[in-house]
Amino acid sequence: MTMTNLGAGTGAAPIDHRMVAEAATAIANGQHGDPFAVLGSHAVDGGVIVRVFRPGAESAAVIDPSGKVLAELEATDLDGLFSGFLPGRAGGQPYRLRYTHGTDSWEEEDTYRFGTVLGEQDVYFLAEGNHYRLYERLGAHPTTMDGVEGTAFAVWAPNARRVSVVGNFNSWDGRRHVMRQRHETGMWELFVPGIGRGEVYKYELIGRDGNVLPLKADPVGFRQEMAPSTASIVDGLVEHEWQDGAFQSHSTDWQDREKAIAIYEVHLGSWMRGDGDAFLDYDELADQLVPYVKDMGFTHVELLPVSEHPFYGSWGYQPIGLFAPTARHGTPEGFARLVDAFHQAGIGVLLDWVPGHFPTDVHGLGLFDGTPLYEHADPKRGFHKDWNTLIYDYGRREVENFLVANGLYWLDQFHIDGLRVDAVASMLYLDYSREHGEWEPNIYGGRENLEAMAFLKDTNERVGEYYPKATTHAEESTAFPDVSRPTSAGGLGFHFKWNMGWMHDTLHYMQEDPINRRYHQHHMTFGMVYAYSENFVLPLSHDEVVYGKGSLLGKMPGDQWQKFANLRAYYGFMWAHPGKKLIFMGGEFGQAGEWNHDRSLDWHLLDQPEHRGVQRLIRDLNTMYREIPALHELDCDPAGFEWIDTANVEQSVISFLRKDKKGRNVLIVSNFTPVPRHDYAVGVPQGGRWIERLNTDAEVYGGSNVGNMGGKQASEHSVNGRPYSIALTLPPLATIVMVQED
Repeated sequence: MTMTNLGAGTGAAPIDHRMVAEAATAIANGQHGDPFAVLGSHAVDGGVIVRVFRPGAESAAVIDPSGKVLAELEATDLDGLFSGFLPGRAGGQPYRLRYTHGTDSWEEEDTYRFGTVLGEQDVYFLAEGNHYRLYERLGAHPTTMDGVEGTAFAVWAPNARRVSVVGNFNSWDGRRHVMRQRHETGMWELFVPGIGRGEVYKYELIGRDGNVLPLKADPVGFRQEMAPSTASIVDGLVEHEWQDGAFQSHSTDWQDREKAIAIYEVHLGSWMRGDGDAFLDYDELADQLVPYVKDMGFTHVELLPVSEHPFYGSWGYQPIGLFAPTARHGTPEGFARLVDAFHQAGIGVLLDWVPGHFPTDVHGLGLFDGTPLYEHADPKRGFHKDWNTLIYDYGRREVENFLVANGLYWLDQFHIDGLRVDAVASMLYLDYSREHGEWEPNIYGGRENLEAMAFLKDTNERVGEYYPKATTHAEESTAFPDVSRPTSAGGLGFHFKWNMGWMHDTLHYMQEDPINRRYHQHHMTFGMVYAYSENFVLPLSHDEVVYGKGSLLGKMPGDQWQKFANLRAYYGFMWAHPGKKLIFMGGEFGQAGEWNHDRSLDWHLLDQPEHRGVQRLIRDLNTMYREIPALHELDCDPAGFEWIDTANVEQSVISFLRKDKKGRNVLIVSNFTPVPRHDYAVGVPQGGRWIERLNTDAEVYGGSNVGNMGGKQASEHSVNGRPYSIALTLPPLATIVMVQED
């Protein structure tokens, strides 16, 4: 290769022939990791050298913005590599390129004439691992540089020898758009002119061993192809004109433990299907799901993970596109419109968030740059054998930054009101689901994952710092202490924790035949022993209606009438019990079959009065729960609860009081046998008339309509250690709520 065909000419600075020849060969072979050192415009004495690489082109010329040819570039010995000297021209001046192949001619911008994508401040914060808005810089952002429209790409791959952006725009040729490495951070960046929203792309990486890796989706991609396709799509940050200002300014502070919180948990793909069993898109969900949730009286909706996930059967719990709302229901803008619609209806939106693990699909995060990058390198800490998934390396500052920023992204870009963090127990314990010898203790000899604890604390602190009205909820199934206590007090910093113990105990009791419940009454009462150790949510979630467990209705014993009566009594007990409420979709109308993610809920069941009755009960429970302060105000304060009688195991009757801050009382009595009980004396602290506010046996709910004729007068007859008592009629398999008349 000669000096001439490398672009040196009269007045050009001396060139190291060997260096340039080797670099040119590496460029042509797709092995060069620093193309900006070779390609583009380079100032030399007397002008600039321009080198371009465009496989398939037979000729190349440099033109000015008006189309005037400034120089014909000479072809080198390598296909697609051209160079030339432009005397008297200063570096940095804009130019374009004109190529020919046969009779075809076209013009392009030169990718390698543009400057850096990441600013110095971005580099500084990324290097420190505290760039909490990294999604504004990483990923693919349609933008304009030097007056030219295109897309700025940036991705983290510190151990790669070369990273390229590939797509239809370059025939998926990894030699064409090799990125610039920012050595300070391990980031790679490139502005690609001429492409914008809707362009499909992936990253092609060469590992440190020189091998080309499987094509990777963008870890910070904002949109992905519909599964089973796996490419990322240029979309940029969501563009939506939010109409939820009134909600944002007047919404309840959801962190307030004294507020009523009733959550409807939803899997968007199977709540309801459209014609031909098609998924509803986000706008159709806004039209149908939003008014339904509002009509049912729920304060919140909780969405199973919407982050893109290739395997639909994971329900979103094996995500790969953490920044991309699933394409199964439309675009990111469509998802924003759905959240906005919920807000305009006064409903908060919680999002299931999965920072605990990720799948091993080759286009995902696993061995992203050829090394364990996002996952912990030690399989004892980096692999879930139960789920065949990889575990994040929480001790790596860039990984922690990536995850924290992702949680904040949903709160920022989509106005999400809170994050429900999945599988927290699996993150907290090094020995989670591992036998002896399959795990190693932490530096103090314990089983706690100290790095995961630090990550969770940091996440909760950053949420509180940047989005002080948002909440975080932990699905934590053990007795790990202080999950919902502030980090300043030594806790993990969550606002609420799912009460898995209450759920398991009470469902165990309800599944017993009523004749045997006398032996299990402690399952209904034990939860109060630890009820104030955390800020609890009582969850009847999707996990209770899958994997052969059947539906909630199907768990209930007895004939058809008794099944419904048991379920209604259980709901009445739950809504009156201390703790915020959560129920999975379908449970609110007594879904008969086990949840199937591949089809719609059985909405046709509402043609049957007993299912309509359960639905009406849930609606009325939500109304009562919101309207009566005693049922929510002191949920997390022992002053708001008092047992009356838990000792009547022979008749399986449980009674207790709920109180508000002004001392007003609500009486709850549950009869968990099919035997009605007349003149059943229950002690109360005050006299006067007590109104029957709700009776799960009411005819409108499908019950036998046994009750107390609207209310009862308390007498000065001491029972249960109280100065007054009420002679109640207890309906069979029912819960009644009595409110003291003002």
